[in-house]
Amino acid sequence: MENMSFEERLAWLEARHKELVAKKNSPVYCNGVYERYENPVLTGDHAPLFWRYDLDKATNPFLEERFGIHAAFNAGAIKWNGKYIVCARVEGADRKSFFAIAESPNGVDNFRFWDRPITMPDYGEPATNVYDMRLTAHEDGWIYGIFCVERKDPDAPEGDLSSAVAAAGIARTKDLVYWERLPDLVSDSQQRNVVLHPEFVDGKYALYTRPQDGFIDAGNGGGIGWALVDSMENAKVTSEKIINFRRYHTIKETKNGEGPAPIKTDRGWLHLAHGVRGCASGLRYVLYMYMTSLEDPSKVIAEPAGFFMVPEGEEYVGDVMNVLFSNGWICDEDGTVYIYYASCDTRLHVATSTVDRLVDYCMNTKPDLLTTTSSVRRLNALIDKNLSL
Repeated sequence: MENMSFEERLAWLEARHKELVAKKNSPVYCNGVYERYENPVLTGDHAPLFWRYDLDKATNPFLEERFGIHAAFNAGAIKWNGKYIVCARVEGADRKSFFAIAESPNGVDNFRFWDRPITMPDYGEPATNVYDMRLTAHEDGWIYGIFCVERKDPDAPEGDLSSAVAAAGIARTKDLVYWERLPDLVSDSQQRNVVLHPEFVDGKYALYTRPQDGFIDAGNGGGIGWALVDSMENAKVTSEKIINFRRYHTIKETKNGEGPAPIKTDRGWLHLAHGVRGCASGLRYVLYMYMTSLEDPSKVIAEPAGFFMVPEGEEYVGDVMNVLFSNGWICDEDGTVYIYYASCDTRLHVATSTVDRLVDYCMNTKPDLLTTTSSVRRLNALIDKNLSL
């Protein structure tokens, strides 16, 4: 390769990129609840060559990469004009994240980035970093994106270059290209993982929140919150209640947060969330599910014990080990659900299920009773039933 001409190397890069993007994806695992797929649907290598390389031979005779794209992960998702759309967090070699749209004809492979990333307007002090956008097509006619805005902590001691402040950035669009930036969410605490409910509740906009004392630590933040706001144009949390709690010695002991906007079913609202616990190797992020009432979306009506998905195989390895995270899923008209989840802050995957299966999982998997004795009692009851068949 070192002896390739500019033209030969460009042809090699183009062929390699085309092969990656066009690679077919097939299910390789099924536990009855969902199917996992063989390949990631999006990686840093999926980024167009004209993002990464100066393709002018006069200014880049060695065809060197000029703008490094390191990873693509943590994507919001929406069905748009018949295409499966993900709004990915793309991270450059400079550690800065930005948003970019990729689309697929079938939701499981052939994802291609649009030509340009999202040019997100700033609000107030420019953010050092933005990431993890949740997309909600609201009944008011707008598509909203709520995302984490990271800025350096102005009160950090001199020499502290890691302390940060998190806020929930808000933007809206009608075409996923041009975005109107609205003021950041006003709250008494730092906020991450904020998600907009897709319908009005009592004439107000409803938000799933995650209050926290610090940028990383939830502190006294008790879990996933619920808040009603009068307007998204000047959204302010004046009253907040916790609807899904953190608990000792569970998969969400350290913190938890809402994933994508919930899916409406005839049995209730389906929720996908992430739970975090500490372990010997650091923080372990897994996915779990719960359901809330149609009449009162802040009322939990079902929550299966334990995790829904955890890192498996190569998913365990990446920039931030032992992490699954999801902030996007798509429900088709036929009830198929495409779950877009990222592993280790590195790549984006897909799993598929159906509304019926996910509702069955939530409604008929027992909740966590929080002790070993109760778990063993439950296991023995299942064993007794099966051995009697």
